[in-house]
Amino acid sequence: MRKFQKFFLHGGRQWSLIMERSCVSSLPAADYCLRSAARRLISLIALALKLDEDYFVKVGALDDPEGFLRLLHYPGELGSSDEEPIYGASAHSDYGMTTLLLTDGVAGLQACVCREKWRQPRVWEDVPQIHGCFIVNIGDMMERWTNCLFRSTLHRVMPTGQERYSMAFFMDPNPDCIVECLESCCSESCPPRFPAIRSGDYFTERFRLTYD
Repeated sequence: MRKFQKFFLHGGRQWSLIMERSCVSSLPAADYCLRSAARRLISLIALALKLDEDYFVKVGALDDPEGFLRLLHYPGELGSSDEEPIYGASAHSDYGMTTLLLTDGVAGLQACVCREKWRQPRVWEDVPQIHGCFIVNIGDMMERWTNCLFRSTLHRVMPTGQERYSMAFFMDPNPDCIVECLESCCSESCPPRFPAIRSGDYFTERFRLTYD
């Protein structure tokens, strides 16, 4: 934890010690439940694409998937800038297959509702939190798999004057899985937009472009 604080937080504890200990003791059960929910969601996506329910299992995506949980804290006040707006999290989409997000109910999360999400001007809408429900994001890899039939969710977090806590579970495929356009998502008039790629290589390149 000290190493994490030193290199990433730069401001002391963002979570109370009691909360940290409580989370650590609950993580194995939470990981199991979240993985199960994400697997079920992905099987429903397969059915929506007119594929077998266990399609993503058959192609090796869920043999040993990369699932990880992030505990997120957004300060209530982020200062101000005359040059550009300051965000709790600037506009981005998630890299993987799907994301399950649970918030504390504090507003601030917004999603871009334009089909061409990188085209300006963008239209943003507040994402409501329904008690007891997850917010689901489609990731860039699922967009790639479906040839943009399922679009990844461009989203951001705006400061609201209140502290905000959330938990995000990212479900990504086995690094050795080959991600290529699904046959049900392409045709002569709509050819594949992306070449086939190994999942691990895809993530390596995305992180390189982000952090270099």
